Amino acid sequence: MDALDLLLNRRSASRLVAPAPAGEVRQNIINAGLRAPDHGALQPWRFVLIESSGLERFSELLQRAATQEQMDESSIEKAKQAPFRAPLIIAVVAHCSKNLKVPHWEQVVSAGCAVQAMQMAALAQGFNGIWRTGVWTKNPLVREAFSCREQDEIVGFLYLGTPQLKASTKVVAPDSSPFVSYF
Repeated sequence: MDALDLLLNRRSASRLVAPAPAGEVRQNIINAGLRAPDHGALQPWRFVLIESSGLERFSELLQRAATQEQMDESSIEKAKQAPFRAPLIIAVVAHCSKNLKVPHWEQVVSAGCAVQAMQMAALAQGFNGIWRTGVWTKNPLVREAFSCREQDEIVGFLYLGTPQLKASTKVVAPDSSPFVSYF
């Protein structure tokens, strides 16, 4: 699949199984994230890989966070099971600096671009994933576990693995007219 086909036909896969990207493939995914647009060369991102026993620890963390948030039993169980949706999760933190030329929002967007680049790199190499956010990105226990400072933002969790279901390789192109205007 060439780059344009990849971009025009991208779709997330929520049902992911082993194997996860490993070795050179995984390093390519990380390297793609490191090539995200980066005004000021601040490198405003941190990647935390969660796999194997890390999935268990992440599960325990989310269960504690859900309990602390006083969620109902069903939501606590859902939080506990969430990490097992994929064999590899990459938590992406916008590691933001005080900078007069590069505002906070731009550093967060840069980290978001890193997530997109990593997902596309996974797809280009035969894997897939889904970018998840949700309440955990703001939760104090989760933020502490990922060493977030006050100015940092968790931009999401990139779940990666082998798609369990094979999706069509072509996506129907949306009508772009509601989204495009001219000045």
